[in-house]
Amino acid sequence: MDKVIYLRMRQRVQVLQHQKVTIEDVAQIVASDEKEREIKKYIIHEVTPEDKHLIVIDVMRVIGTIQKNNQEIDVQTIGPAQSILEIQMKQKTLAPVYFVLVWLLLFTGSALAIMNFHEDVSMQLVHQKIYYMITGHYKEQPLLLQIPYSFGLGLGMILFFNHLFRKRLNEEPSPLEVEMFNYQQDLDQYVIVHENKETEKKINDD
Repeated sequence: MDKVIYLRMRQRVQVLQHQKVTIEDVAQIVASDEKEREIKKYIIHEVTPEDKHLIVIDVMRVIGTIQKNNQEIDVQTIGPAQSILEIQMKQKTLAPVYFVLVWLLLFTGSALAIMNFHEDVSMQLVHQKIYYMITGHYKEQPLLLQIPYSFGLGLGMILFFNHLFRKRLNEEPSPLEVEMFNYQQDLDQYVIVHENKETEKKINDD
């Protein structure tokens, strides 16, 4: 039993420049306590300035490192075959400025999109007709409907995105979070495939 270990690669790991990445960082290990402590400390990669923003660590590289130090160990892998290392860059001093600019851009774009949509569907005319049907009087600015509608629009956006500032309303993910998760999965898969092609090309060139 001591000669068998179970290994599961982590999906994505954040690392720093010049960090010595160990097997513990990129994988979960199940083995006897002594072997587990030993294997977790093996260095699998050292981040250098020459590395790109993303580094792909293949499970075969991890197995090779383990068996190089312990040839008698039988490694059983479970789950994904690669782990993506994301190098954390130093935070730029202009980050708050970029945040404000992006916020203004998104706010202006969202406001214009909502106003153009309301203009396309003649929302003011709809409110006027609904107000006339309820009260029997015509009013050019039916604020009795427009004000609650404006608050309801904002409340609907909060419920849709399931967030009020940083506070989550419930445990269910919002549609945007699901789409972002799917996008991240597709992006990771692309990075893995692209990196494998680059590695194969380097091997063939050598």
